[in-house]
Amino acid sequence: MGLDDDSWGIDHGTWSVLAHAFPDADVPVVQLSIDASKPFEYHQQLGAQTRPLSEEGVLIIASGNIVHNLRAISWGATDQGYDWALRFDDDTRSVMLNTPAELASLRAHDDYRAECADARPLLPLAYIAGIVDARESTTEVLIEGCTMGSLSMTSYVTRASTSD
Repeated sequence: MGLDDDSWGIDHGTWSVLAHAFPDADVPVVQLSIDASKPFEYHQQLGAQTRPLSEEGVLIIASGNIVHNLRAISWGATDQGYDWALRFDDDTRSVMLNTPAELASLRAHDDYRAECADARPLLPLAYIAGIVDARESTTEVLIEGCTMGSLSMTSYVTRASTSD
């Protein structure tokens, strides 16, 4: 694990969500990196290990532009999604709101290959799924919607419950 405090900055996947959620940039941000060489379950376990942060009131947001097919972008389709993009985004929402521990099952979804060529857009959600599963809590949709046909800006959050 290392700290990159001056050369890279916040990744575009994080910035593009925070710009909508916190337009005044008035919140501190710590970004977790993705190790795509690790299996999906590794990321869920890592998320579970961040549980203490969420219990201290730290807002944890997961985004990866869930639908992320850059080759299929339609620049004129502002605030619109292709049918396959909407289906995948809707089914991801259902899993994240109801059974986040089963997030990896989306890799078998009929529209998964159209969504993106690999699991990277789902990996940030694995952190939230791991936290939620570890403390038996819930997720909420923070930002939702598709744009340019093949991108979804849907992002999820989990908050420490008052009963924890």
